[in-house]
Amino acid sequence: MRRPERRSERLLPGVARLRGYDRTWLRPDVVAGVTVAAYLVPQVMAYAEVARLPPVTGLWAAVAALVVYAVLGSSPQLSVGPESTTALMTATAVVPLAAGDPSRRPALAAGLALCVGGVCLLAWLARLGFLADLLSRPVLVGYLGGVALIMIISQLGTVTGLRLTGTTAVAELRSFLGRLGEINAVTLALASGVLAFLLIVSHRFPHAPVPLLGVLAAAAVTTLLDLGADGVALVGPVPAGLPTPRLPAVDAADLRALAVAALGVTVVGYTDNVLTARAFAHRGDYRVDGEQELLALGAANVGAGLVGGFPVSSSGSRTVIGDAMGSRSQLYSLVAVTVVLLTLLLGRGLLAAFPRAALGALVIYAALRLVEVAEFRRLARFRRSELVLAVATTIGVLLVDILYGVLVAVALSILDLLRRVARPHDGVLGYVPGVAGMHDIDDYPGARQVPGLVVYRYDSPLFFANAENFSRRALQAVDEGVGPTHWFVLNMEANVQVDLTSVDALSELHRQLVQRDVVLALARVKRELGEDLERAGLIAEVAADRVFPTLPTAVAAYGRWYTERFGKPPPGFPPDPDGSSASPPGGHPDVSGS
Repeated sequence: MRRPERRSERLLPGVARLRGYDRTWLRPDVVAGVTVAAYLVPQVMAYAEVARLPPVTGLWAAVAALVVYAVLGSSPQLSVGPESTTALMTATAVVPLAAGDPSRRPALAAGLALCVGGVCLLAWLARLGFLADLLSRPVLVGYLGGVALIMIISQLGTVTGLRLTGTTAVAELRSFLGRLGEINAVTLALASGVLAFLLIVSHRFPHAPVPLLGVLAAAAVTTLLDLGADGVALVGPVPAGLPTPRLPAVDAADLRALAVAALGVTVVGYTDNVLTARAFAHRGDYRVDGEQELLALGAANVGAGLVGGFPVSSSGSRTVIGDAMGSRSQLYSLVAVTVVLLTLLLGRGLLAAFPRAALGALVIYAALRLVEVAEFRRLARFRRSELVLAVATTIGVLLVDILYGVLVAVALSILDLLRRVARPHDGVLGYVPGVAGMHDIDDYPGARQVPGLVVYRYDSPLFFANAENFSRRALQAVDEGVGPTHWFVLNMEANVQVDLTSVDALSELHRQLVQRDVVLALARVKRELGEDLERAGLIAEVAADRVFPTLPTAVAAYGRWYTERFGKPPPGFPPDPDGSSASPPGGHPDVSGS
């Protein structure tokens, strides 16, 4: 009778958490919810501007996403909703499809949110939570840097009162530089003032609802000085009431065109979701389920699409504010939803008076916080190749287009991984006085090898990309051995499985060693690996009594072989400090062990 309950708690962790709600959490959750809402209202309206959509769509998307995630999300603290990167990716996908018709953009953006939701749900069914690991740290830093630059360029027209042309960041920048003489000075002054306010006050009071205060101040100044007459654009009328859930007016051709964009938004949105959630889980000592996050993000995007919103993800800034205010459960998100709904129902006049230049300044403020200068410096100190990878990603996102920039970022991560495992570290192992086990002789200059025995470790799984490199370096280790080499013991602890290319490389290594009158032995062969090698015929080729579960059994077997062949043990054998036999008899027909 308990299995259905456990399944329900697994699929609806938010509901399960609220059932066990501790009443002492109520006050901090309410305070966190109100504070986050004060930050959220102007922020998501600004992100709707980034997506080239009516500002109110950001509020609609936020309401749906917050409610859905409160039920399905595995993090009690993560704040979801419109976010800068996915908003920019939405604009990149939707604006060209709208073909100059702004009235089509909301439907296309809602269709994109549904597509993203569908991709997430399919990935959840297929258990593809590893998508969160496709972007390495250097790529993420570089990617966010590129996104920040594109966000800033996208708002140049908004904060200067110019109507820019172009569908790419480079084209918009070129259009801006060609119209510098047409800048509306009043609009630029208002935006500059708001940006300065945000930077200064947020530094002094990091947990205050600075974006709301800045936009409210800008609205007051605009109204009192009648800046609309000087060309300062306002948000304008906000639709009355709340949207009715419905499917957006898009056809099959539109959905096919949005599918590629949806893949990119999913990778970036889900990665951001999981990384942010895990960061706070580590601080709060609770666990985040990566697979459940796919389900929650997918359902949140479906909800946002049905109410006429656009793709959503997590917001690190709003999560930080909620955490600083003491948020303990997703009740704080439901409190934020209540505040947003009251704003939509009772504060439409105030929202309509928000100057667009102030929202543009808010976007630039958010973009500046995405550029992690300290991380670029850390990458440069750690390894130059990491810095190159980050900078290359930034340039790729800027020049290739943000959607394809996602694919560029993933490709660079994979290429960097292949580069590392295709040319890994390796080492010849020996005995170190006073230190148990066998160790890399390069790490311990005083290490001693057993004469005639080369124990070799290749610090990467063997596969097609490093098979040739492995063969060359293994033979080099034989050539550089102490005196004539009789046995070559390959430590295979880094391998669980092999592909056929690496099996062929092992077979070729065996052939080359036989020509040199050197015995090939395999040590630390796990059961799964042994089964693969047996199916490929390599066990029969090498001989089952030359396959060992541990290094000591392999070394002991070499000692017996040497004694039988030469009538005496190898010089200095056995290698154990106490002078006893190294290990039990070698050979392990079932190639099991660890």
